[in-house]
Amino acid sequence: MNEPVIDVQTNAEKMQSLTTVGTVSYVLHLIVAVAALVPGGQVSPILLIVALIIDMVKRSDAEGTWHASHFRWRIRTVVIAALLYAVTVPLWFLFVFPGWVAWIAISVWFLYRIITGMVNMNKGLPIGDPA
Repeated sequence: MNEPVIDVQTNAEKMQSLTTVGTVSYVLHLIVAVAALVPGGQVSPILLIVALIIDMVKRSDAEGTWHASHFRWRIRTVVIAALLYAVTVPLWFLFVFPGWVAWIAISVWFLYRIITGMVNMNKGLPIGDPA
């Protein structure tokens, strides 16, 4: 009879652990996203790489939970943003202003996705991925 109680407690601990990991990851992403929009406020991309590694390592722990959608959301956000930044690098060499505009647009999109994810996670909701 005690077995279901243990399962519920173990599940609660797992969900709390995933929430903690998600919060740490979202905060690292948020620091990078905000800094990308502040002139001269660029922080080291190491924070983003650390967050990505955390997400990739802990992703399997979230399988079968609503947290899995958040791991997928964060990983896709970083990968898509990296691809968009890489594609727009030539604009900086050819035309500085379009490069600046493109990077600001990507950074705003990145910040939007991080804030949207954080809000949903704090509500205990999964996040959809239209991208």
